[in-house]
Amino acid sequence: MADDDLATLGPTAGARTTSTDQPAGGPERPQPGPETAPATAPAAGPAGRWLPRLVIAGLVLAALNLRPAITSLGALLEEVRDGLGMSGTVAGLLTSVPALCFAAFGIAAPRLARRWGPAAVVCTGMVAITVGVAVRPYAGGTGGFLAASGLALAGIAVSNVLMPVVIKSWFPSRVGPMTGLYSMALALGTSLAAALTVPMTGALGGSWRTGLTVWAALAAVAVLPWLVVVRQRRAAAGPAGSTAARPVEAPVRITASPTAWALAVFFGLQATAAYITMGWMPQIFRDAGVSAGTAGVLLAVTMAMGVPLSFVLPRLATRMRHQGPLAVLLGLCGLAGYAGLWLAPAAGAWAWALLMGISNCAFPLALTMIGMRSTSSAGVVKLSAFVQSVGYLISIPGPLLVGTLYQHSGGWGLPIALMAGLMVPQIAVGVLAGRDRRIEDEV
Repeated sequence: MADDDLATLGPTAGARTTSTDQPAGGPERPQPGPETAPATAPAAGPAGRWLPRLVIAGLVLAALNLRPAITSLGALLEEVRDGLGMSGTVAGLLTSVPALCFAAFGIAAPRLARRWGPAAVVCTGMVAITVGVAVRPYAGGTGGFLAASGLALAGIAVSNVLMPVVIKSWFPSRVGPMTGLYSMALALGTSLAAALTVPMTGALGGSWRTGLTVWAALAAVAVLPWLVVVRQRRAAAGPAGSTAARPVEAPVRITASPTAWALAVFFGLQATAAYITMGWMPQIFRDAGVSAGTAGVLLAVTMAMGVPLSFVLPRLATRMRHQGPLAVLLGLCGLAGYAGLWLAPAAGAWAWALLMGISNCAFPLALTMIGMRSTSSAGVVKLSAFVQSVGYLISIPGPLLVGTLYQHSGGWGLPIALMAGLMVPQIAVGVLAGRDRRIEDEV
């Protein structure tokens, strides 16, 4: 992707930049020069001051909306099944559709960004989430519900891919802090939807349709800052922006990069662990004698751990030359948590929930490494699309395989052994992905 594809995104789109987040003493990266000047100059005057703040607001609001469409459905899945007459097979499909949609639609994000600009695509993604979440409870039957859910998930998928690009383009010297802010908002949106959907449904009359639709309001609010950003960037580019010379870089063949593959596998394995945790951890505790209410609280604790840690971890990662030790530390926490679930699931339930919550913070670490493994915004968008699309494809079989092992073995020994076994290659590829190198240097 040429750098002019990012011209409508941010003031440094397409430029090679040196991030002040890089550790002291690291290898020098190319400085912006005449041949790598930004495709669009920063807005001058008042707009130049308030526009980055508006981008931050849009970033946070977008992140808050990237999971409620999924977790709110999980909270009301039984009511949705009864209301639509959904079979168990279709209900099971609903739990696997998000990862499949993330992979399928996420791969289209670079092409869409090339045509319309990443900011416009993110804005459209928020619109798709708004419409999909608002329409699906009233779409009429299972088919309409699935189609509207697919629209919302498509918006989530393209926004997933482009959020690291927004950060790299607008805040190249603050990749760690801004990724932390984004990750924290994403974790907060996930937790809020899981915790508040059922109480809100009761407060609004008890209808599952209302309980699901209410989250469309939050998505609609997220559209507003992105509309302003897109309009401002196009106004700043002006008529001359379409004819100005654009820098041209050699295309990056992402599949030839060992680091890209290591990061994609790391992303896929951490997503597998996260989906297994969210889908099966409460049942593990309940089968060990923990009450249903306490099991739900334990899952909420695991998810809530991501809120503060997602803010801190990216800041720490960008100050390290090699992020491999962080991948090892998170993996060891996961192994300790699985060992506890095997040996004493009820006796140490709170400790295991905390350890699993720490381990699941491999997600913001992966996002941070996406922003650090390329020298340009154009490279980041390709890397982000590749890593997330391949990664989500890798994550699809995990929860299904755990369920199959549980059903056929009659216990949690084999499933937990599988979870722990997958943590070992996650640590290994995390070390490889964390090495201080850039995909442009490899291909």
